[in-house]
Amino acid sequence: MKRPSIKDIATLAGVSVATVSYVLNRKEGQRISEETRKKIFEIAETINYTPNKIAKSLKTNKTKLLGLIVADISNEFYSHMARNLEDKALKLGYTLIIGSSDENAEKFKKLIELFSQQQVDGMIVAPVSGSEKILESLINIKYPIVTIDRYLKEVAIPGITIDNQEIAERTTNLLINKDFNKIIYVGYKTELPHLLDRQHGFEKAVKSSEKPVEVYYLLVGLENIAEEVQLQLGKMLGKAPQNTALYFSSNKLAVAGLSYLVKNNIKVPEQVSVVAFDETDAYDLFPTEITYIQQPIKEMAEEAINLLDGQISDYVATGKRITLSAKLISKASLK
Repeated sequence: MKRPSIKDIATLAGVSVATVSYVLNRKEGQRISEETRKKIFEIAETINYTPNKIAKSLKTNKTKLLGLIVADISNEFYSHMARNLEDKALKLGYTLIIGSSDENAEKFKKLIELFSQQQVDGMIVAPVSGSEKILESLINIKYPIVTIDRYLKEVAIPGITIDNQEIAERTTNLLINKDFNKIIYVGYKTELPHLLDRQHGFEKAVKSSEKPVEVYYLLVGLENIAEEVQLQLGKMLGKAPQNTALYFSSNKLAVAGLSYLVKNNIKVPEQVSVVAFDETDAYDLFPTEITYIQQPIKEMAEEAINLLDGQISDYVATGKRITLSAKLISKASLK
């Protein structure tokens, strides 16, 4: 069955195709009577006319589609971020297509290629280790792209991040001043700068402290996180720790660690205090409210969409990043 067209509406209404186009696109400046406008809209509704977006995109060279690549859509930080980005994009007339790289450089590259084939106007990405080459190729063709949450030092792309080192240093100073016998930093073995910034902030606070503090590092890979965290916590904590603080550098690490505490009946904060980076609904299942570092997701999303929209309208080669502040939300898990 033939798809109804603007030409069909023009024939039935007895007007020109140009007149129908002006009316349906609600353009101003043309002397078209209200009666003609009403007639065109009624005919369009009767024959179930819908705009041909593909044809429109060929004319305007814009699809009004944006691509979003997150590192792990199952992580609530990224699912909340995607939701906020979608809301902000819709306000500017864009539709968001979402993909998850699962921290895999090859999958990241395939998503970039897929979105390019879909002719998205621009992309917002959380880059993964090993994605430098594909991102450089986009820069070379002046493709509108913005990073969010993380960045790669070797690639000059505009983006949105938080001051990970500052909030990590501030949080660590708080722990040090509470005079714990032992502080355990739980993080990743990684080359990703934003995660290293969190570790560097922790290290900076420890090195500049005049108080003697016993510090341990529990670093795991990006696979088998729960198993590794629980195995190493067993060695570092044992089953009867006292006056100890656990600082988790991500909510995924925190959930794994909290599971160990529950299984071994370790009391929080009586025996172990807990601080975690990022929030998650999983914390609600734990009997004690968890102290966490909150990233400004709504503000990050708005800044990212506005930055990308600006790149689409007027591309500028820049590696400038917008850096926002996070805050510590104190709860009962920190004594």
